[in-house]
Amino acid sequence: MSRDYNHKSNYLLALFLLASCASAQQPSGSTDYATATVLKVIDGDTIVLKLQNQTETVRLLGVDTPETVHPTKDVECFGPEASVFAKSTLKKGAIVKLVRDIEPRDRFQRLLAYLYLADGTFFNQLLIEQGFAKALSIEPNMAFAAQFANLESSARDRRVGLWHSCER
Repeated sequence: MSRDYNHKSNYLLALFLLASCASAQQPSGSTDYATATVLKVIDGDTIVLKLQNQTETVRLLGVDTPETVHPTKDVECFGPEASVFAKSTLKKGAIVKLVRDIEPRDRFQRLLAYLYLADGTFFNQLLIEQGFAKALSIEPNMAFAAQFANLESSARDRRVGLWHSCER
């Protein structure tokens, strides 16, 4: 075998491994990834994005932040803090990556997605880790359900965010 052949084989193996690692955080079966621009943050788990020249309201999958703008519910403990965190992290004009799971929209026709910041930070995960959200598992969109439940347990044990400020 030539040295060139070994070099190409190693190169292809490295590409395969990189692709495997890059997709490890993506929901299984999902190939629907898109780049979008933040237009507005409604609250901690709902945002408005410009996606393929369309304005879309997006409900973040796997997370539930305390309410701040619900039409029939009072503002909940730590809701304002979750909204401020989302607004300070997801500034207007920021470029984000959306990853879909199985079910594309909720009953309100909001797009359902996981959100990644430009630097690769998994925003849904960050909300739970820092105590701004609880894990929320709704079938069939369950790609990160176990991971998010573990992160919530850790945040609760560390008493961060809402787990420190609110009686549960």
